[in-house]
Amino acid sequence: MLNQTLVTEFLLLGLTDIQILQTFLFTVFLAIYFLIVAGNGAILTIVIFDPRLHSPMYFFLGNLSCLDICYSTVTLPKMLENFLSTHKAISFLGCISQLHFFHFLGSTEAMLLGVMAFDRFVAICKPLHYPLIMNHQLCTQMAITIWIIGFFHALMHAIMTSRLNFCGSNHIHHFFCDVKPLLELACGNTELNQWLLNTVTGTIGMGPFFLTLLSYFYIIIYLFFKTHSCSLLHKALSTCASHFMVVILLYAPVLLTYIRPASGSSIDQDRIMAIMYSVVTPVLNPLIYTLRNKEVKGALSRVIRRRL
Repeated sequence: MLNQTLVTEFLLLGLTDIQILQTFLFTVFLAIYFLIVAGNGAILTIVIFDPRLHSPMYFFLGNLSCLDICYSTVTLPKMLENFLSTHKAISFLGCISQLHFFHFLGSTEAMLLGVMAFDRFVAICKPLHYPLIMNHQLCTQMAITIWIIGFFHALMHAIMTSRLNFCGSNHIHHFFCDVKPLLELACGNTELNQWLLNTVTGTIGMGPFFLTLLSYFYIIIYLFFKTHSCSLLHKALSTCASHFMVVILLYAPVLLTYIRPASGSSIDQDRIMAIMYSVVTPVLNPLIYTLRNKEVKGALSRVIRRRL
């Protein structure tokens, strides 16, 4: 990456400049970070070590938990450090690295939710062919593919952003380094960067979102016409409900942030949306999947009984 910039570091202004709130926010987000790591770590552990959960659905759930731990780790530790620091600086290289891993993990999670929706579609609408279609090799290939696509998508943004000139203010009105706040600080033409953000990132976000909606639309139609048992219908919809809740929690703020034009956004709105998809979603995912999933709750109960 060729760095043609006069700026060697950026200052992350964070969520607020009110000093009295810094300690309170540090405590709140430290507790949230602990819950994210503990909750998703517990799900990842039982998915790996419980043979009853060695199925495609839980293979992808394990990937989701791993992504949520890494995703929140990209932003929260630096945010926690800045709550207690008077000099909220991040180096140019550190900023570009944070941007890369944030988009890498975020876009991978968006695509993973689309794959999980496809898995539910096959399980419910093609139950007899499910083991043949969603075999271990295909699941592994799909997981590897979305991780690779996410990595190169983020690398594109990291390279393009690093080549911009930053010759003015180095104050980022955000709690982490993201493309949109950095484009606002750049000198010169940023139209290509903005186009890539809207088009490529928008496609990666909207594609899996529409795939998810299409999968659930087909599932509902299929169950409505093919299933005459209310209990079976309720069980199938309950299985899908937890995944759909996660989809809404992630996609709604992401689409509002990256699809909306820069002129129509505000600093406070972007920060609130970023908290939703980078902090709130990872902490709620374990609760959603454990509270609504009897198999996961059963696996957790078995682990707890063995510990006792």
